[in-house]
Amino acid sequence: MFPKNTYVNRRNILKQTLKSGIILLPGNGESSMNYADNWYPFKQDSSFLYYTGIDHIPDLYFLINIDTGEEILFGNNATPEEKVWIGSPEKLESFAEKSGFNTVKPLDQVASYLKTQLDKGQHVHYLPPYRGAQKIAVSNLLNIPLAEVEANKSTALIQAIVAQRERKSAEELVELHEAVNITRKMHEYAIRNTKPGMTEMEVAGALNGIAVSGGGGLAFPIILTKNGQYLHNHATTAKLNEGDLVLCDSGAYNKMGYGGDMTRTFPASKTFTPLQKDVYNIVLNAHNTAIEALKPGIRFKEVHLLASKKLVEGLTDLGLMKGNADDAVAAGAHTLFFQCGLGHMMGLDIHDMENMGEQYVGYTPELKKSTEFGLKSLRLGKELQEDFVLTVEPGLYFNPFLIDERRAQNKYMDFVNYEEVEKFKTFGGIRVEEDFVITKEGSELLGEPLAKTVADIEKLRNN
Repeated sequence: MFPKNTYVNRRNILKQTLKSGIILLPGNGESSMNYADNWYPFKQDSSFLYYTGIDHIPDLYFLINIDTGEEILFGNNATPEEKVWIGSPEKLESFAEKSGFNTVKPLDQVASYLKTQLDKGQHVHYLPPYRGAQKIAVSNLLNIPLAEVEANKSTALIQAIVAQRERKSAEELVELHEAVNITRKMHEYAIRNTKPGMTEMEVAGALNGIAVSGGGGLAFPIILTKNGQYLHNHATTAKLNEGDLVLCDSGAYNKMGYGGDMTRTFPASKTFTPLQKDVYNIVLNAHNTAIEALKPGIRFKEVHLLASKKLVEGLTDLGLMKGNADDAVAAGAHTLFFQCGLGHMMGLDIHDMENMGEQYVGYTPELKKSTEFGLKSLRLGKELQEDFVLTVEPGLYFNPFLIDERRAQNKYMDFVNYEEVEKFKTFGGIRVEEDFVITKEGSELLGEPLAKTVADIEKLRNN
C-alpha cells in the first residue's frame, strides 16, 4: 500500500468534487473458471483499490457517506474454518487503519445501512458494473430493476474518478516504471530465446512465469503468434518455423496492481528477411513519429492520424498504396492495413478505467468517438495532459479476409494497388508498442529501453 495520506487525500478530493450523497465502491469477488471453487486469478476492482489500497481480498464494499463523513468498509474476516484453507490473513481492521479510516462492519450489514440512508432520501453514486454478479448485487442493494442498473449509474462519479485517475502522481509513476520493467523482461526473454520448432505456447508459458515472479502476474492474456495479422491472436500450439514473424504483445502487473503493456515483433529466424525489414521499418517510423508528436494539448486523435499517414507513405513507397497520403487517410484507406487505434490510457487497468466508458475516459462532449471502421477502435482521442500515461502502438496487419472483402467491394480503389497487396496475404502483421508518460514539454518512456530497431532486435536474436 501507499502511505495512509495518499488514500485519505484521494478520498477527500472525491468528496469535495461530489459534495453530497453516498459513494458505493464494490470490490470484486472471486470468479469461477469451470466449477465453484476453481477460480481465475483474483484482480481487485481498480477504483476500489485506488481509494482504499486494499488488494487480494474478495467480497468487500467501501462506502463514503459524504453527508455524515462516514467511511465504512463492509466485509468479513476469515473464520477459523476458512483459515484451514487460507491460513490467517491480515484483519480488515488493520487494512482500514493503513488506509486512514476507522469503521469496519460485517458484510451482511451493507444492505440495511444503504436502505436506511435511501429511506432518508440520500442519493447513492455508483459506477457501471462490469461483472454480472456485481450488477445483480447493485440491483438488490439499491432496489433498482436489473435492466435499469446501467442507466442509473452516476455520471458525476465517473467524471470525478476519471479526472483523478487519469493524471498519475509521482508515486504512481514509480510503480508504473516497475511494471513496465517487468514487462520489458518478458519481451527481452522472448526475443532472445524463441527458436524455430518451439510452439507459441512454449514461449508464452515462459513469459507467464516472468510476470508471476514479478509479484503481480499477467496484466492480460498473452498475445504471442506467428499470425500477427489478427489483432488479438493468443498463443496456440502452432509451431514456429524459419521465416515466420512472431508478434508478442504482453504485459505484467506489479505487486501494487499497476500494469505494463508492450509489443515487439521479431523473426523466428535469426534475422528479418529483406521484405520483413522494409515493412518493419515503416511501422517503426510511424511509431517514432507519433512519439515525437506527444505533448500536452495535442489531441491523441491527431497523433493517431499522423501515424496513419506515415504508414500510408511507407506503403506507397513499397507499391501497395498510391495517391496523396492525407487523402488516403481521410478516406479511411489506411484501415485496410491498420484497423485499430494508436493507443490507450494505462494505469491500474491496462486499458485504464475503460469499464467506466470510453466516452468519459478517452473523449469529451466536444470530441465524440467515431463510429467509422478503424477510428471506432481508437480508445483515446482527447487532448493529452501532463501526467497522462498511455501506449503508442502502430502496426500493419495484412488480413487476407479483409483484403478480399474490400477488394470485392471496390473500396479504396483510388489508393490501393490490390494486385500488389495480394502478394502480402500470407505476410502476417507487425506492431511496435511502448508506454509513455506525458511531461511538461513532451513525453518520457516508461521503463528501461528495449531493442526496437531491426539491428538491435537481430543483435538480441543472435546473442
